[in-house]
Amino acid sequence: MITSEPLIFELSASGRRASTLPACDVPEVPVETLIPVELLTQQESKLPELSEVDVVRHFTRLSTLNYGLDTGFYPLGSCTMKYNPKVNEKLARLPGFTALHPYQPESMTQGALQLMAELQEDLCELTGMDGFTLQPAAGAHGELTGMLIIRAYHQHRGDLKRTKVIVPDAAHGTNPATAAMAGFEIIVVPSNERGGVDLEELKKVINDEVAALMLTNPNTVGLFEENIIEITKLIHDAGGLLYYDGANTNAIMGITRPGDMGFDVIHLNLHKTFATPHGGGGPGSGPVGVKGFLAPFLPKPGVIRREDGTFTLEENLPLSIGRVRSFYANFNVLVKAYCYIRSLGGAGLRAASENAVLNANYLMSILKEHYFLPFDRVCKHEFVITPKNLKATGVHTLDIAKRLLDYGYHPPTIYFPMIVEEAMMIEPTETESMETLDGFAKVLIQIGEEARSETDLVKNAPHTTVVSRFDEVGAARKPNLRWRKE
Repeated sequence: MITSEPLIFELSASGRRASTLPACDVPEVPVETLIPVELLTQQESKLPELSEVDVVRHFTRLSTLNYGLDTGFYPLGSCTMKYNPKVNEKLARLPGFTALHPYQPESMTQGALQLMAELQEDLCELTGMDGFTLQPAAGAHGELTGMLIIRAYHQHRGDLKRTKVIVPDAAHGTNPATAAMAGFEIIVVPSNERGGVDLEELKKVINDEVAALMLTNPNTVGLFEENIIEITKLIHDAGGLLYYDGANTNAIMGITRPGDMGFDVIHLNLHKTFATPHGGGGPGSGPVGVKGFLAPFLPKPGVIRREDGTFTLEENLPLSIGRVRSFYANFNVLVKAYCYIRSLGGAGLRAASENAVLNANYLMSILKEHYFLPFDRVCKHEFVITPKNLKATGVHTLDIAKRLLDYGYHPPTIYFPMIVEEAMMIEPTETESMETLDGFAKVLIQIGEEARSETDLVKNAPHTTVVSRFDEVGAARKPNLRWRKE
């Protein structure tokens, strides 16, 4: 790995300090009385020594190397990395929200409880569900919560033979993982030639042992399931339930509702669809919605609107699967999502989805003339292309992704979904202009031409970044995360 940026240890000079502490004005206590001596290090910490200005400049310089939505286009498919309106961030930072404490009495938190109750009602309206919990902290956490609810429902009815969950091969990878964590056996069904669920293969695995089918819709190749109504009928007729992975709701909000399609459970990613920051390890939110017959199994406490107009956190829910998160939720993420929904309204949310779908189809129509499109049909918010037509050059998807860095673009999601060889999954979202999409398409077309005429240029990219190409397999299997002075 080559880098022109010095490590902070390399900037260190003996005797320099970034702060000055006042003299201790309380009695000193030997550290051995507080921490067992066997847990104490016997060596002095070798921390870097720098002045304040050097520390500030070093970390500010590093921050400028980060790529973010405020600085450029982020076409990661299956992630909905769209621009987040700053007004939502500002409102979530109001003191009345940030200064709350989870142990404050109900009488002092009526505003927060009202916000959560109204957000649940909004999400019910958007999805066609009858009840919601806001507890889950992320999408996969929501999936697990949903599958635990399905398991509790079958167990409550004494239908203990339902131990299997069907997952299409074009689903998000978290679907089989969370179902397995909930104790289910996974049955995978393949896709058909149009990128949807193969109905004939599905019919072969449906029986009275199936607890549910988990469906990502639109799926990971960006396609809406054409046979959605028939699929839900097949599962329901067999006594199973339908789980809707709503991570891709940015393609359908305000246009169609999973509850109307026949789904019983859904999770949403507020940190994707509803414009709260996604990525970078920040807090997420994966609320779960259910039809009325499953509402008694939702996690507790539940946010309840009383008849007198006040709000409470209800613990007396005897069929609940219990608490799935400490306290209630990532509250400030909920505030941002609430503000996003209320600022756009129903018409605005629909327009966001329509623009997301329009942008994806516009970009796809350009790129399919220069790359291979495995499923040539109208997509939703994202699509998948591959460099199959460049196979003779020896250039792979990874090479194209690295070369995009030289042009100042973050690469799309690569090598996923795994049902498409050499996949590049691209999601432009609704927030990008035609000029941005044209610029991105132009660069991808240019890289395709370079692959034919200057193959080594592409295969050895990137050339302009601070960090050049490194051994990714070695970095994953033998990571070196510690600096040690020779």
